[in-house]
Amino acid sequence: MSENDEIGDDWAAAMNEQADAEAEADWGDALKEQATAAKSAQQGFAAAEFPEFSEQKSKNNGPSSDEVKLDVILDVPVTVSLEIGRTKINIRNLLQLNQGSVVELDRFAGEPMDVLVNGTLVAHGEVVVVNDKFGIRLTDIISPSERVRKLG
Repeated sequence: MSENDEIGDDWAAAMNEQADAEAEADWGDALKEQATAAKSAQQGFAAAEFPEFSEQKSKNNGPSSDEVKLDVILDVPVTVSLEIGRTKINIRNLLQLNQGSVVELDRFAGEPMDVLVNGTLVAHGEVVVVNDKFGIRLTDIISPSERVRKLG
C-alpha cells in the first residue's frame, strides 16, 4: 500500500467514526425525548372537567332576531338586471341572425318586466326614461316567502 492509500484509509475511518457518533447522538436525543414523555405521562395529570351541556346557562349576548344588524352586508355588491322576455331558438336559426333580424319574445308589449338580483326574481316593473337613460319603476315586489318557494 502506498502512503496516499494509508492516508485515504485514515480519512475514511475518521469519517465513518464521525458518522457513527452523529447517528448515536441523534438516536440518543430521540430516546431522551421519549423518556421525558414517559415520565410526564407517569406523573398523572388530571383530565380537564367540563360541565354537562344541560348545566350551562344560555349566555346569548348577541342581538335578538329583531335586532339583526345588516351593517356587515350593506356594502356587498349585487347584480341587478331586467328581463324583457325569453325565447328558445335552435342553433341553425341563431347562426342566421344578422343586423335587423327580429327575435320574437314570450311577452307582450307593455307587459311588466322582471327585475332580477343575482339571477333571482325580486320584483316586476315598467321601463321609464330618466335623464336620457333607461330606468325601471317597480310595480310589484315579490315577497321573501314566495321567492323561497320558487327556489324549492
